[in-house]
Amino acid sequence: MKKALQQRTIETRVRLMAAARELVSAGGYQALRIEELVQRAGVAKGTFFAHFADKDTLMDQLIGERINLCLDRLDALPAPRDVQQLADAMLPLLAFMAAERYVFDVILRRSGAAAMEEIGPIAMTFGRLGQIVGKWLPCGWFRTDVAPEILIEGFEALSMQVVALRFCALNNTLPLRERYLAYLRAWLLPSS
Repeated sequence: MKKALQQRTIETRVRLMAAARELVSAGGYQALRIEELVQRAGVAKGTFFAHFADKDTLMDQLIGERINLCLDRLDALPAPRDVQQLADAMLPLLAFMAAERYVFDVILRRSGAAAMEEIGPIAMTFGRLGQIVGKWLPCGWFRTDVAPEILIEGFEALSMQVVALRFCALNNTLPLRERYLAYLRAWLLPSS
């Protein structure tokens, strides 16, 4: 059984997270340095490591929070009726994922695909995205010849592929929306 967290421990973690958000806001995710973070939070470096195993563990929290904000917005939208509406709804999330190569790398490592023992915030967001898309699929003109679970997994995979291609020198010429629409049409629309 886990020991109840002491108030001081909770307050320290809150300070670390607040300082991390400020630093990310000022310089981006990759630019965040542990030394600068602990100085801003007013704690020792060892205190940071008492709360987070490493920088990626902290980023799992921060990036997961940001993805959840995007998912909150998605969940509040009416169900998209076609692929254009679906793409437009998803673009803020994809734009965040593609904003920094480091962010995308952390998402890939923490998405659950890397067979980590512990499921963290980023991995949980993929389950939540699947639930949102699962609610949307029956409301549009999307294909019905494939099980919804497979459509959702494919949707998530092609979303990751579209973002990955943004970082590929050979394939980054198409605008995000254009490439995404092509993939969504191929995956979700019934064949004629």
